[in-house]
Amino acid sequence: MKFRSSDAKGIACILLAAMGFALMTFFVKLSGDVPTMEKAFFRNAFAAVIACVTLLRSEEKFKMKKGCGKFIFLRCLFGTTGLLCNFYAIDHLPLADANMLNKLSPFFAILASIPILKEKPTKIDIMTTVVAFSGVILIARPSADVSMIPALAGIWGGAGAGIAYSFVRLLGKKKERTSIIVLCFSLFSCLLSLPFMIADFAPMELWQLMCLIAAGVFAAVAQFSITSAYKFAPARKIGVFDNTQVVFSAILGIVFFSEIPAPLSICGYVIIIGMAVFRWYWNLTHEREEEKEHA
Repeated sequence: MKFRSSDAKGIACILLAAMGFALMTFFVKLSGDVPTMEKAFFRNAFAAVIACVTLLRSEEKFKMKKGCGKFIFLRCLFGTTGLLCNFYAIDHLPLADANMLNKLSPFFAILASIPILKEKPTKIDIMTTVVAFSGVILIARPSADVSMIPALAGIWGGAGAGIAYSFVRLLGKKKERTSIIVLCFSLFSCLLSLPFMIADFAPMELWQLMCLIAAGVFAAVAQFSITSAYKFAPARKIGVFDNTQVVFSAILGIVFFSEIPAPLSICGYVIIIGMAVFRWYWNLTHEREEEKEHA
C-alpha cells in the first residue's frame, strides 16, 4: 500500500479524533441526567472558545473565504442535528452501540459525496454500504414501540455527521481554514441549543460541570483533528480508521459503566467495521493498480 504524506497526516489526525470523540462521549454519559441540550451547549461552548483564541492569534483573524458561507452553514446544520441526536443516543443506549451507529458516517459520506462533491461511488462502495446497513439492523433491533427512538436518533447522528464531513471536504478544497469551520459549527450549535437549555435548565453539581468541561475540551481536540483529517485526505482512504472510536468506547463502557455489548450488537459491529475495512483495502489496491497502468 502506498500512502502519500497527506494521507499519513490524515490517518494520524483521524486516530487522534477517534480517541477525542470516544472520551467526549464518555464524559457526556458520565455527566448523568443533565438535559441533552445543556450537554450540547457546554460541549460546543468550549470548542468555540478554543477556535476563537486560535483565530485571534492568526493573521487573517475571522475572515472567511469567498463563496464558503453557504457550505459552512450546511456543514453546521447537518453537523448540529447529527450531534444532538448522537447525544440523545449516548444517554439512552450502551456507549459502544451509540458510537457504532455514529460510525455509519463514512457510509453516509459516500452517499452525500454524490451531490455535494460530484463523486461517483464504485460498485464496491455501494455494496459495502448496503451490507453495512444490515449491521445497523442487528444493533438497532427494530421494534414498533418507542424503544426504537434512541436507535433512530443514533442512525441520524451518523447521517448528519457523514453529510457534514462531505461539506468539510468541499470546504477543504476551497482552502477554508479549519478554525473557521470549527468556530462556525460550535457557535451555530450553541445558538441552536441555547433556547432549549434555558427552557429546561437543570442546575449541575460541580462534578457534572467538570465532566462537561472535559467533554468540551476533548470535543475541541477531536473536532480540529477530524476537520484537518478530511482536508488532508478523502474519506475513502482514511475513514476506516475512525472506527477505532468504537473500540475505545467499548473499553470505556465495559470498565466504567459495566456495559457488555449484546451478542447481536457485536455481530453488527463486525459487519459494519468489516465492510469499512474491506472497502478501504479494495480502494487502495485498486488505486495502486491504476497508478501502475498509467506509469
